Amino acid sequence: MARLSIFVVLLLVFISLANAASEDQSEEPGVYIVYMGGKGSSTPGTLRDDQAQIMNSFLKRDAVVQVYKHGFTGFAAHMSKDEADLIAQEPGVVSVSRDKMIKLSTTRSWSFLKLQHYLDNPIPETEFHRSKVHGAETIIGLVDSGIWPESRSFNDKGMGPIPKRWKGTCQETEDFRASSCNRKLIGARYFMSINKTSRDFAGHGSHTSSTAAGAPVPGVSYYGLAGGTAVGGSPKSRIAMYKACYLGGCDESAILAAMDTAIHDGVDILSLSIGKPAFITTDISKDLLAVGAFHAVEHGIMVVFAGGNSGPQLSSVSNYVPWMTTVAASTIDRHIYANVVLGTNQVIKGGGFQFSSLSASPIYPLIDGVSAKIRSHNITDRLARNCQPGSIDSSKVKGHIILCFNEIGDDPFDRIEDMINKGALGAIMVDDDFKIQSIDLLYENKTFPRTFISSKDGNAVLSYIKSNRNPTATIGRSATSIGFKPAPAVAYFSSRGPSFFTHNLLKPDITAPGVNIIAAWTRASTEFGIPGQAPPDYVVVSGTSMATPHIAAVAALIKSQHPTWDHSAIRSAIMTTAVQTCSDGSPILKFPGSQVATPYDFGAGHVNIGQVMDPGLVYETSMTDYYFFLCNYGYNLSTIKLIAKTIPEGFSCPKNANTALISNMNYPSIAIANFKKNTERKVTRTVKNVGDEDEAVYEVTVDAPEHLNVQVIPETLHFTQEYQKLSYDVKFSTKYSFDSDIFGWITWSNGKYRVRSPFALSLTERSIR
Repeated sequence: MARLSIFVVLLLVFISLANAASEDQSEEPGVYIVYMGGKGSSTPGTLRDDQAQIMNSFLKRDAVVQVYKHGFTGFAAHMSKDEADLIAQEPGVVSVSRDKMIKLSTTRSWSFLKLQHYLDNPIPETEFHRSKVHGAETIIGLVDSGIWPESRSFNDKGMGPIPKRWKGTCQETEDFRASSCNRKLIGARYFMSINKTSRDFAGHGSHTSSTAAGAPVPGVSYYGLAGGTAVGGSPKSRIAMYKACYLGGCDESAILAAMDTAIHDGVDILSLSIGKPAFITTDISKDLLAVGAFHAVEHGIMVVFAGGNSGPQLSSVSNYVPWMTTVAASTIDRHIYANVVLGTNQVIKGGGFQFSSLSASPIYPLIDGVSAKIRSHNITDRLARNCQPGSIDSSKVKGHIILCFNEIGDDPFDRIEDMINKGALGAIMVDDDFKIQSIDLLYENKTFPRTFISSKDGNAVLSYIKSNRNPTATIGRSATSIGFKPAPAVAYFSSRGPSFFTHNLLKPDITAPGVNIIAAWTRASTEFGIPGQAPPDYVVVSGTSMATPHIAAVAALIKSQHPTWDHSAIRSAIMTTAVQTCSDGSPILKFPGSQVATPYDFGAGHVNIGQVMDPGLVYETSMTDYYFFLCNYGYNLSTIKLIAKTIPEGFSCPKNANTALISNMNYPSIAIANFKKNTERKVTRTVKNVGDEDEAVYEVTVDAPEHLNVQVIPETLHFTQEYQKLSYDVKFSTKYSFDSDIFGWITWSNGKYRVRSPFALSLTERSIR
């Protein structure tokens, strides 16, 4: 079996331990998180009276692990299941849940974003990174695996003084001094019971930090691949690292403590490339990532979360609540290729990371799996064609390059490892998605010659083998090309909607570059090194973890341009200006396969940095909207009052509260569950005029499939002043029985601005509680 390391799982496998789904069923003592809502002490930063009283017995026996007292109230402590059950009954306690392990879910990506849709008229450097909007004064907090402060990406050349509002610190340890921080890296803290340092031994935190706000570093590459100038999307933003993760994952109690502290410190944006499986809990008060994000938003912080790497399965998207901005991952136009040359000198284009030393001449014997099949009545041609372990004869494949198809869909690296053990010289793997996305860097054997080619080319190579008595080939060392198409495309691993909990809210929200992103790494890990060479300072990695800091950076840029905008206005600008086509006008595709992507794959579409600063209209989602969401999700008013910091006087849950009303939340996308024929569903939305003209007239257009009737009332919005708000209704109806969920778009435009929202009508609905 391919020996993918623990860290490979840490980066690319978003699913937590299988037994996490039954988090509170264990009778063994452990760490439990006591969540006591958003109301704090009358003296900020001190314990609430009831909090102190409950904690008292645990403090006496030194059992407290974390204390939450800034953005919300609670603590985490070692206790028995019986103690946890008793505390859950105490007044003021919202929930008690067992601590869980959460998995952690650039030179070209920002250039690609600037060029996309602007090939004939690229966005000038002064337009995107000009002094007014390059992120100065904005602070991006990252909850991650720490940071490698010596990386060139974190130098503070040209940075001004640290903002006076900053209340954070650079937590000193023997290997992380106060001098490790500077005007770029303005804060670093750790929240671990082990590995007590802010230093990054995994690499993940350094990678995400430099992607978001790294300083420009010229001449960066990964052993000659993906070369260029590495720069974060908001290179003048400040970085604050909150280390809550290590090689094994992240303790939920530590993540919550990191978010609580970030609220106190004064970050503007929180970026978390972490998450749990979509199905892990139906109780928001026990989903403490959602809880921490809720309180961050209460305190004016935008929170950006990874959508997860559990795709392409439907309803696999993580971080599903409306106050989180949830990010999918897509490809860029840079391709890492490793070509095949046949004995006829025909070149077959392939994809993949490998640093082999084969000759450039096609002198090596070539064989296919069926020809190398072991003699056994149990081994079919299909198994051998796919090079399934146990199907290939060592004596036949030894010293050969072997052609293997991937029609069964198993892990190709299991089969590559088997070929190495059998003495093969190299492997040509037929797999369309790996060929296009080239995400095999994490496979530990980087010197074994292998490449991924398309099924069409695979059949061509097979024909060559069958038509020649002594077929030969070679596999070239990896190299980089720019301008690869189709790009962007939704990554096959990117988690998909609809939300597992409610189909009345569309998730993910947006997609951003998350495939083969090069950024800073740690010197403490040799995971990505090539034997005999120095460990790399910059590494190419894929995942929604990599897409998330792209959106955090864009949010920081918007915040620097519009400091009074709240998180929802920023999210709206990102979503309503997104694009759904590639630079050549073709639709964005999704993998596996080559189907056109839908809002379940990419939300509102692919981030479009050319328009986000000036969206024209924005949808503002207030805290009251979120309180109503909790009502309609199934919580009563008394519980919501415990969770929230403050509730508007006179607020009450609707008497007819139900999940269908979630669709009416003022969100930049529209999602409706249980949509049936011969019924009409109506939603209302409100937009705010933030364009550069006080008076503006917007006309609506609707893109909808045949047989779906979509009526927008009114069809014209006439704004007469800046910041004016106007509302409109959308009615959906049909007399047709659709056999799959329905997607479309509602676009408001006035000639200058294009404000576009997706809609998703689901034929079903989850039972969420």
